[in-house]
Order: sequence, then structure tokens, then C-alpha cells
Amino acid sequence: MVSLAAAATASMLLAAAGAVLSAPSGTLAAPASFASIADPTERSAAYFSELGKVLTHPRCTNCHPATDRPRQGDAARPHQPPVFRGPDGLGLASLRCSICHGSSNFEPAGVPGHPEWHLAPAEMAWEGKAPREICAQIKDPARNGGRSLEDLVRHIGDDTLVGWAWHPGGDRTPAPGTQQEAKALVEAWIKSGAACPN
Repeated sequence: MVSLAAAATASMLLAAAGAVLSAPSGTLAAPASFASIADPTERSAAYFSELGKVLTHPRCTNCHPATDRPRQGDAARPHQPPVFRGPDGLGLASLRCSICHGSSNFEPAGVPGHPEWHLAPAEMAWEGKAPREICAQIKDPARNGGRSLEDLVRHIGDDTLVGWAWHPGGDRTPAPGTQQEAKALVEAWIKSGAACPN
């Protein structure tokens, strides 16, 4: 009884302070759950922090590696066989991504697939970065593939290759939440000023 009362008191104190607890790691909190943050800049940064659960997840960072070699699996192991980005993100001339990665997952061998399978450009590397670093990078057209903020909504929210992260198949853990929930967070982040977390 005492612990329930203590928990309720702690909850009320957090709410009174305008604190927002993000959703559990496998889910995403909706933008409305951040309404108690009165300061628009702080609320905007909170939206991006929640989106950071997706952007720092292996489903994203494996294809946004810090080197020219992709990662694979939940443990983000270096890709086997050893493959490299190549000048167009589709692999080297001797070993293109499409040699192994078809238009859809090949479950008997555990090989993921999509018609446009490729690595993100090197300037879009997210592996090993904190959400605040990714936030600054994602807002910079020189480091985000030349995208406007509105382009980012479509890229994260509608692109089917990005959408694969939520339906990876096999024993791979999907990215947190859903693609539409991530899109809602990007939209809310932009509408509130696209502030970056500290």
C-alpha cells in the first residue's frame, strides 16, 4: 500500500513538473503525450528524442553506418560477406547489393530484401551518434541527402525502403513503433521548430 502511494505521488510530481516519460523502448509515444511540456523548444526536442529511438536502432544504423561497410542483425555485426558501399551506395562493381538482396526478403537464407536495397550516403552516417548529433545532421541539407525538412517527413514516413525497418522479417527486431507513428513525430518536431535535444 505504501509503495503504491509513493508511486502515485512520484507520478503526480513528474506530471506537475511537466515531465514526460517516453514510451517503452519497443514503442513510440504519440505527439499528444508531450502536450504537458509548455515550452515549444523543449517539446520539439522531446519529439526528436522519442524519434531517436528509431534513428539509433540497428534497423536504421545498419544502413547508415559510420564506415563504408554496412552492419547486419540486431547486434550490428560487420556485414558478411565483406561488402562495401561503392560510389553509388549499391556496392562495389564486383559485388553489388542486388547480387544477394532481391526485391523482398528471402527467408530460407535470412537475407533481407527490397527493390531499392542500398546504403545511405556516407554523409548520412548515424552509427554511434547520439540523437542530438543526428538531429543537427538531419537538418543540414549538406549532410541529409539534400532534403528539406518536409522531404524528411516523406522519407521517414512514406519511403518503403525505410518502412522495411518496421517489417524486417526473420528474427530481426523491428524498429520501435510504426512508420506512421514515426512520421507523426517528425511532423510534430518540424511544426514545433525542429529543435534538437541537448
